[in-house]
Amino acid sequence: MPLSPTVRRLVCRLAAAVLALALAGCSATKFIPDGQYMLDRTRVVSTDKEVRTSPLSGYLRQHPNSRWFSLVKVPLGPYALSGRDTTKRINRFLQRIGEAPVVFDPEQSMRARADIEAAVEGQGYLLAEVDTALRLKGKKATLAYVVRPGVRYTVSRLQRRIDDPALAVRLERDSASLLREGMAFDINVLESERTRLTLMLQNEGYYLFNKEFVRFEADTTVGNHGVHLTIAIPLFRASTTEPPTPHRKFHYRRATVYVDIDPTVADSAPPGGVHFTRHRGVTMAYDGAEAKPPLRRKLMAERMLLFPDSLYREVLTNATYNRFASLPAVAVATVRTHPAGPDSLDAAVGLTLARKHSVSAEVEGTNSAGDLGAALQLSYQNRNLFRGAEMLSVSARGAFEAITGLSGYDDQNYIEYGLEATLSFPNVRLPFLSRAFHRATRGSSEVAVRFDSQSRPEFHRRVLTGSLRYRWNRFGSRLQHRFNLLDLNYVFMPWVSQTFRRDYLDDRSDRNAILRYNYEDLFIMSWAYSLTYSTRPASTLPRQGDNATTVRLGIETSGNLLYGMSNAVGSTRHPDGSYHFWRNAYAQYAKLDFDFSRSIRFDHRNSLALHAGLGVAFPYGNSRILPYEKRYFSGGANSVRGWSVRGLGPGSFQGSDGRIDFINQTGDVRLDLSVEYRTFLFWKIFGAVFIDAGNIWTLRNYPEQPGGQFRFDEFYRQIAVAYGIGLRLDFNFFVLRLDGGMKAINPAFADARRHYPIVHPNLGRDFTFHFAVGLPF
Repeated sequence: MPLSPTVRRLVCRLAAAVLALALAGCSATKFIPDGQYMLDRTRVVSTDKEVRTSPLSGYLRQHPNSRWFSLVKVPLGPYALSGRDTTKRINRFLQRIGEAPVVFDPEQSMRARADIEAAVEGQGYLLAEVDTALRLKGKKATLAYVVRPGVRYTVSRLQRRIDDPALAVRLERDSASLLREGMAFDINVLESERTRLTLMLQNEGYYLFNKEFVRFEADTTVGNHGVHLTIAIPLFRASTTEPPTPHRKFHYRRATVYVDIDPTVADSAPPGGVHFTRHRGVTMAYDGAEAKPPLRRKLMAERMLLFPDSLYREVLTNATYNRFASLPAVAVATVRTHPAGPDSLDAAVGLTLARKHSVSAEVEGTNSAGDLGAALQLSYQNRNLFRGAEMLSVSARGAFEAITGLSGYDDQNYIEYGLEATLSFPNVRLPFLSRAFHRATRGSSEVAVRFDSQSRPEFHRRVLTGSLRYRWNRFGSRLQHRFNLLDLNYVFMPWVSQTFRRDYLDDRSDRNAILRYNYEDLFIMSWAYSLTYSTRPASTLPRQGDNATTVRLGIETSGNLLYGMSNAVGSTRHPDGSYHFWRNAYAQYAKLDFDFSRSIRFDHRNSLALHAGLGVAFPYGNSRILPYEKRYFSGGANSVRGWSVRGLGPGSFQGSDGRIDFINQTGDVRLDLSVEYRTFLFWKIFGAVFIDAGNIWTLRNYPEQPGGQFRFDEFYRQIAVAYGIGLRLDFNFFVLRLDGGMKAINPAFADARRHYPIVHPNLGRDFTFHFAVGLPF
């Protein structure tokens, strides 16, 4: 968007302020006492390339002052601008918002050296040495830790000594061991093996087994840099005064679900104070004043994975907690297991229910190119509609905008109202799914209907939608599934003004075919499936500095069933060659999407985020053009940020009529590529610099979108490129984002001056500002 002179001056002043703070940081040494030094840089290097030094940086005890984007010590600047007289308020303020210079501490460096040496030895380099190289210049110190690892020791012999015969037999059948002869003698691998063995045995009934029972004995004196390694597991001893005994497997004696009841006092409550009921071997307790359990017995039995006489398994304990905690009706869930005998356990699941009803209201103001408006949304939620943790959400929205300056139109206002209702169930409700599937997965089913009415000076539009959707993932799996079994969209245009029809729709040259198609009555019946793999837990949002990878693949099709039925019954085609359903043409298309994102953490302040996205949608059969809602667009806060939303493409297309460009600047193919460097600045503020590339294209050559068709020999010349800088205010549970993007390569223009704005920048023409919630990817 064009920048006003005031905004341009503000940007220049901010840049000058950052530069001044960076230069001021150079004078911070005035706070360093005589005989001491400011720690300027630290690094870890190795004489052997096989030793990775990046993990060793985590053992450093002191870090230099933080640098923005690993380059400039801006946070040190405010502190350096202050004076030594702390009785003055301005000095205290500057020191409070700034970062004090880090004074080099030789004792801390020696401790870090010992820690790094121990870490390298833990990787199998038992003769490793770490030296420190200190360089002093003026009052600044640069410190390097030099790792000389030597020869790496390997496991030349591996054996087990298991005192418990039952465990010895079990571990003889264990084929998943991380240890083998010939491997490097790595303490980290030994610790991983200890954890694996502990979890394996805890999931086979050994409730009292812990990592302390898994011991390693290593003989490093055998020569030739070899190690004789022994895995030892002694017998169980409850205390040093009791004799050793074999490790015991535990079974559940009793499993109880307590709903809004304290498990510690339920058994001692007076008669009638607590009701107990059973279903499928699970006991449930609830307030005696209630006529029925707050949650259905069937639901609690389905969620419970701990049953009387069943073997203790740690994984089922965690899964039971997750299954209950994920219910919308549950605010707090706890699972407590305690011994009830020599080899038996009692399990108590405590549930605190959330407030059943809630009402909320949202008010917003709008300003669209000077046209002022307001919107109001009222929402109601019932988190336990039928006592089965079903969630009913109902919302009503109304919006008004005073539109001015549209000549030829009578009605000068925009009015919108809509109603939406969603009912979700805490499981996948399909008839052919087994009980084993429900126990192994966490899922939900959702039925939704929505009606939206839009009345503009140019047209009136009504949209009615309905959907049946499922979502699930297996416990412990990184894969998430989403299946939209049915999505119905009915678009009805009851009125189009004569002026709008004459100017844009009634064009005999067919140059406005896309626009006209999206202002006709239309019916869409589709289904979709998406598969997402993420190394980040499903319940967490993307965070600054995560080490995470996410891959998403989605497919969607529409109209195939209706098209087959139309052919089967011999329906009559309309003059445009299409079949109709309920007197409306229906859309037919196939759509495929792929997205990849990767975040790489360098240290506790800096990370690199990568993103690539590709989408292809092909209209066929009953459709020559994709519906507007299914078409791709480029530009905006989550795409190529040098352009405003729907302001880029398709291809080299250049819009000329702002009133309809939002329709024409859409396509059937999308490509998004981004790289973003993220850094911590101060407080809760993060910064980012980014480069975005991409565009959209059409598969067919539409007259109203010249230059927009995808061609293998041309598309790479039409990839737009932008660069920019951003700020993020991270509150952990949500992120507010400000991004400013500059165009670098603009495919809409052929002349070099406008095609390469990176060489000939124009801030008012090429800069776009974005405000958004959440990270871009």
